[in-house]
Amino acid sequence: MGVPIEQGETINGTIRTNYLASGSGDHVICLHGAGAGAVTWYPSIGAMAEKFHVVVPDIVGYGESDKPNAPYDRPYFSKWLKDFLIQMKIEKAHIVGLSQGGAIALQFAIDYPDRVNKLVVVDSAGLGAKVAFWPLVGMIWMNSFPSAMANRFNAPFILHKPENRDSNHSRYSVAVLKSAGGKNAFKQGRGSAVSKIPEEALQRIYNETLIIWGKEDKLFSPEFGEATTKIMPNAKFHLIQNAGHLPLIDQPEIFNKILCDFLIA
Repeated sequence: MGVPIEQGETINGTIRTNYLASGSGDHVICLHGAGAGAVTWYPSIGAMAEKFHVVVPDIVGYGESDKPNAPYDRPYFSKWLKDFLIQMKIEKAHIVGLSQGGAIALQFAIDYPDRVNKLVVVDSAGLGAKVAFWPLVGMIWMNSFPSAMANRFNAPFILHKPENRDSNHSRYSVAVLKSAGGKNAFKQGRGSAVSKIPEEALQRIYNETLIIWGKEDKLFSPEFGEATTKIMPNAKFHLIQNAGHLPLIDQPEIFNKILCDFLIA
């Protein structure tokens, strides 16, 4: 990637949060989806770090961070993010959220608007999309009985071209779920973090917002992202061709340019 990446951790109360960081400048916080951890953002960290100080935490319940017994709903994740930023001495940042991380980013912007500069959500949960039958089966299988086979079954639902995914990321996703507490977020959260955010709440987000979506997303239909631009006062929509639920992996160069151009403007 051409830029050094450091790994660190913060402790707030009893919760230890692991994170990756790189670059300098205005702060950008990247929130991964409901699986693996901060490493999901590897295709984009280098591009962003050329202009920004990029901080990518393992969200509580994922990656190398603690996985306590907890509600794992949006308010819980939003407060965790606020506490993490306080520990990092970051007053305000661009917030970028992928999938479930998008729902967390939206909730954070609702709860703490003064801490958010620009907002980016990518194939975001929380906008009303319902998971179709077979992707739902795959999700339950993977989170209940994590294995390489479950991971392979899931891959076509989250990627336009599964071969674009680094095999290390696939193995890590399984390893995290098999670790102590690795299934807590899924089992104890029971989908509450990705439930629909009320339109009235979305209307209160005045931060400049970019909604990015992969056109071939089989998990959450792009129509929900586009429709949200009619609800949020200052949002625009960008569709990426030949990309699924993880456009940063399917089309990294295109994704990174769209993201960085928006944050720099």
